[in-house]
Amino acid sequence: MLKPSIFVTRKLPDEIIAPLTEKYEVNMWDKEDVPVPVETLRAHAKKAEALLTMLSDPIDREVLNNAENLKVIANLAVGFDNIDIKAATENGIAICNTPDILTDSTADLTFALLMSTARRIVEAAEFIKNGEWKSWSPLLLAGHDIHHKTIGIVGMGSIGQAVAKRAAGFEMNILYHNRSRKLEAEKQLGAVYCTFEELVIKSDFIVCLTPLTEQTRNLFSRDVFKKMKKTAIFINASRGAVVDENALYDALVEGEIAAAGLDVFVKEPIDVDHPLLNLSNVVAIPHIGSASMATRLGMMKLCVENIQAVLSDKEPTTLVNKLNV
Repeated sequence: MLKPSIFVTRKLPDEIIAPLTEKYEVNMWDKEDVPVPVETLRAHAKKAEALLTMLSDPIDREVLNNAENLKVIANLAVGFDNIDIKAATENGIAICNTPDILTDSTADLTFALLMSTARRIVEAAEFIKNGEWKSWSPLLLAGHDIHHKTIGIVGMGSIGQAVAKRAAGFEMNILYHNRSRKLEAEKQLGAVYCTFEELVIKSDFIVCLTPLTEQTRNLFSRDVFKKMKKTAIFINASRGAVVDENALYDALVEGEIAAAGLDVFVKEPIDVDHPLLNLSNVVAIPHIGSASMATRLGMMKLCVENIQAVLSDKEPTTLVNKLNV
């Protein structure tokens, strides 16, 4: 009797996959740093009972409608905008993600990106490496203070609240905008709920942590950047498509805002000749929000556990689309 088939779309450590190989036929793309070709993904999805996917894998309606045996997709990310959830639900396919386990690591990175951008850390490091440091001077690479400033968090989920906790340690004033009020955060951290427009106008640091939906796509537009303080610093650690990148570039060049720290981009990997990468007031990093060894391994293990649960007719730990599986 043939074992149920599982396809893993990126090379993962053997010890992570080992629990699956005991009961299932596991096929794994053999590249760690190169995405699986779409044609290969579709061919495996057509016959597999489970997929372990990356956030960069496009799982569209065509893939899902032709997946004859597919029962579960475990996505190695908290976001799942790469998957057509409606089509998956219509086809009875469980979608699982990896929330919570990455909250603190992503919050650490988000705040590190904020600090690096504000205090021009990357620029200063390159200044030394390029042999430009000739003497100390009073305003050499002077940046922006973080302490006692106002941070505006757009998207006050678990990661947003974790960032707010870190901001509280810097005695920052915390504003937030979210689909719903977070009363516990207001009580514990002194966070103040406000409209999106109020947040944009009042904040010294605007930190985007909202998921990508049709409502948030291009949320940060030309008009929004014009409403920010000229000294404002914009941080995006959510999804690239929540930002109009052309509008952001113009805002930075024209001095409508002071700087930007970006972990995500509309196209990933971003082209090396992208205009944003030529600006000294942009800190750009390659989507590493949750990239600590412990966190990434934990995310992988959670994906494996979710697959095991669904294929054993049990409820997975982090089910996105609430199927009766």
